[in-house]
Amino acid sequence: MEFFTISMLNGLSYGLLLFMLSSGLTLIFSMMGVLNFAHASFYMLGAYIAYSMSKLIGFWPALFIAPLVVGALGAVFERTSLRKVHKFGHVPELLVTFGISYVILELVQLIWGRTAVDFQPPEALRGPAFTMVHQADGSLGFVWGAAPEAMCRAVDAASTVFCSPFPATRGFMMLVAIFMLLALWLLLTRTRIGLVIQAALTHPEMVESLGHNVPRVFMLVFGAGAALAGLAGVIGGSTFVTEPAMAATVGSIIFVVVVVGGMGSLAGAFVASLLIGILQTFAIALDYSIAGGLALLGWTVPPDSGLYTLLGLKLSQVAPILPYLLLVLILIFRPKGLLGTREG
Repeated sequence: MEFFTISMLNGLSYGLLLFMLSSGLTLIFSMMGVLNFAHASFYMLGAYIAYSMSKLIGFWPALFIAPLVVGALGAVFERTSLRKVHKFGHVPELLVTFGISYVILELVQLIWGRTAVDFQPPEALRGPAFTMVHQADGSLGFVWGAAPEAMCRAVDAASTVFCSPFPATRGFMMLVAIFMLLALWLLLTRTRIGLVIQAALTHPEMVESLGHNVPRVFMLVFGAGAALAGLAGVIGGSTFVTEPAMAATVGSIIFVVVVVGGMGSLAGAFVASLLIGILQTFAIALDYSIAGGLALLGWTVPPDSGLYTLLGLKLSQVAPILPYLLLVLILIFRPKGLLGTREG
């Protein structure tokens, strides 16, 4: 029970981080039809800007200001570069966003260096959010924060006690991601701004005739998507590691999330993020092989056969490719994604 609970919480926290990243990309694609290859670079930029700001003004002000700075940079990029190639189709859009991702990477390495920086979370998030206490009789208890040392120490050999703390940084990440989902849903479905944004994509001429500046709407949407990536960068960078390779680490996986969930579907991105996060976490935690499972059933694969080499791979070894295998299956059996409404 303890193993399942901890693995599920870790999977949910990782999945919600993926949603924080993919939500901005989904917003940009659903409103503008642009696949932003530089989205993960804005994520990295948010982490580095927050790192520098936290040294001057502290983590909590940086948490709010850094995404705004990244959003402003995204809006400037859309206004000065992306807008000029938008009329030429998707290929120039992909090329210009692909190019700016390398520009951002080189700038980050010039300013902050090529090694990881020491971006620490604030003192309030450095301890555990709660601790699960697994008693010798099989019962499971919860203690908010860190459990007392005496509670986690066995009295004798027969009374074995396990304490499993869950980091506060991961809990905070989950709360921010859920708040982001609710805020985006309310903005797009319950406000006048959301209606204007959605109408600008399908009926731009009608929106312009009503007095709205459609190019400015698209610029603000792109800036908002970049700001969401920057917010994910602040939390992800302080929780895991802030380094120049962090964009490449998550760059491809967020496109998998968007396609599996359904192109342009915010709800689909949420479901796909949780699915991929839980799938990868349990694959790493279980660490079994197909050959080992067959052996338990009495079917032995000869160790010297080529089939054993394939079936002997552990789940932890193939965990990085599981999202891409899921992507292939989705494209074969449901090309529009889990909750998507458009093909491809």
